[in-house]
Amino acid sequence: MPNLRRYTQVSVFAFHLCFSALLFYNHKQVSATVSLPLRSKKAMVVSANPLASDAGLQMLRKGGNAVDAAVATTFAISVVEPFSAGIGGGGFLLFRDAKTGEIKALDFRERAPLKATRNMYLDAQGKVRPNLSINGHLAVATPGTVAGLYEVHQHYGKLPWAEVVKPAIALAKDGFILSPQLRWRSLAADENRKQVILNNPAARAIFTRNGEFYQPGEKLLQRDLAKTLTAISQNARSFYSGNIARAIAADMAKNGGLVTLEDLKSYKPIWRTPVCGNFRQARVCSMPPPSSGGVHLLEMLNIIGSTDLKSLGWHHPDAIHLMVEAMKIAYADRSKLLGDPDFVKVPVQQLISPGYAQLRRSEIMINRARPAKEIQPATMKMLEQNLTPQPVLGKQKQGLIPSINNFLTTRNTQETFYKPRYESTETSHLTVVDAQRNAVSLTFTVNLGFGAGVVAQGTGIVLNNEMDDFAAAPGVPNAFGLLGNEANAIAPRKTPLSSMTPTIVTENGRLRLAVGAPGGGTIITQVLQVILNVLEYKMNVGEAVSVPRIHHQWLPDELRIEPFGLDTLTLAELQRRGHKIKQTQPWGNINAIAVTSDGSLEAATDPRGEGAPRGY
Repeated sequence: MPNLRRYTQVSVFAFHLCFSALLFYNHKQVSATVSLPLRSKKAMVVSANPLASDAGLQMLRKGGNAVDAAVATTFAISVVEPFSAGIGGGGFLLFRDAKTGEIKALDFRERAPLKATRNMYLDAQGKVRPNLSINGHLAVATPGTVAGLYEVHQHYGKLPWAEVVKPAIALAKDGFILSPQLRWRSLAADENRKQVILNNPAARAIFTRNGEFYQPGEKLLQRDLAKTLTAISQNARSFYSGNIARAIAADMAKNGGLVTLEDLKSYKPIWRTPVCGNFRQARVCSMPPPSSGGVHLLEMLNIIGSTDLKSLGWHHPDAIHLMVEAMKIAYADRSKLLGDPDFVKVPVQQLISPGYAQLRRSEIMINRARPAKEIQPATMKMLEQNLTPQPVLGKQKQGLIPSINNFLTTRNTQETFYKPRYESTETSHLTVVDAQRNAVSLTFTVNLGFGAGVVAQGTGIVLNNEMDDFAAAPGVPNAFGLLGNEANAIAPRKTPLSSMTPTIVTENGRLRLAVGAPGGGTIITQVLQVILNVLEYKMNVGEAVSVPRIHHQWLPDELRIEPFGLDTLTLAELQRRGHKIKQTQPWGNINAIAVTSDGSLEAATDPRGEGAPRGY
């Protein structure tokens, strides 16, 4: 295909010009240039909101390190992005210690309450009851954000705890001006989510004036949240065993929720071993289970293997085809094999093995896209025959995945409850690198927009709806269309499966890239593409986070592309091979910090969002 290749290279250049001038959001044209990276010799923080990035920069200027800046930024995001993440949710972080080069992973994800049961969202006939895992108190899992931030700060922070919480207190107490970013306006257009919040008196009192949501340009005050954060700054454990915990437990008991004082008292974040693998000259480390992000990021990179993508050209049909087929395989494996390693066996080492990747790569046909029904999750026999048996995490509960046809039938009958959300407003990512080259990559969430749509009375805390990330029933997809199974069934104190993919890349023992993203089921493929853009296509970090993305998650069987994401000839060639292409609204809000060849820092935020890098 030499002519097609030449045409594609020219069209990529033309596309860059178009994309740098225009992005489409919600079918409205919004001017958005490709992000110009901010460069600095010393330290950098980048997040989804300028006010939060400012909070992190304050800590760096005061002599704090990457952990201090990350904690301050996270608390600030909890105030200025209540629709996406907060102290009523949970998440994951990776920390690289510059002195030792060691990378550590902290799991502060939400966990199922002690009273949670496997069939809690099913009716008498075994069918999922609509919206129970999404809206209201029954959707709430035990929050972990405060415990996680305190844990990492106690181990690695330099500044006093009260100091790193202070900027968030000010933002909640004094208020901030709502930006014109669509994510604030879109709530009013989503009648279902709007009504959930209006039905909760505490949420209604904070986010509306006489039942009308605050508009861009208006100031949002969160006085109850300011009091809560002040108490946390004095004693972080108050969230889990003090007055804050008692207020959350009382609100839960009053409204049919399951989280109790015992759940809060017993919550502990967990240090886990990151999953790491080699790609080209780089070492890629990411989050292990109960996140699926790291495992499947490495699985896809391994399937791509030594293929010279750069010589093909960015978004060449052969390159896209290989990436998409790798995505299908990884998400098929996710549907069956991934879950909380404290409850089920997760064959991590087998899934990230180069031998397994070679086996799955051999299934890919360069001129034909395989339908989802032809791609099956790996079996343990398939995994074990390609490498020496290695230890696995946890205890195995065997379960068979329903047939693809059964899944498609189930999805069709329940699609009004589980329609995939292509443009995600939930979850937030931040990245920090300090002057010593300590690095933090942190992703946290309340799950869907404004979580469960409820605020714990008197606390100002927006509570998560993370229970939806469990498999409510085998073969029934969640709100993002992601299929789950036995490994991700509900159980007390179990952590729901996640796609969050905070990632740190090194080369020759030196920091090269820290990256992560929000975006539900698209998170893993977003991170994959930014890594390829930086390492393979040699883009600067601004270009890497800005250019159009693709996504496939096995089911539904469709290749999602952004508007103007592919040129006409490339689209035609992919369709000829059998790809079912669906153009959707732009998704994600990724950010990253890279270390350049001269040792400088280079940071950028996604033009799809409103974030900003800060450095000095």
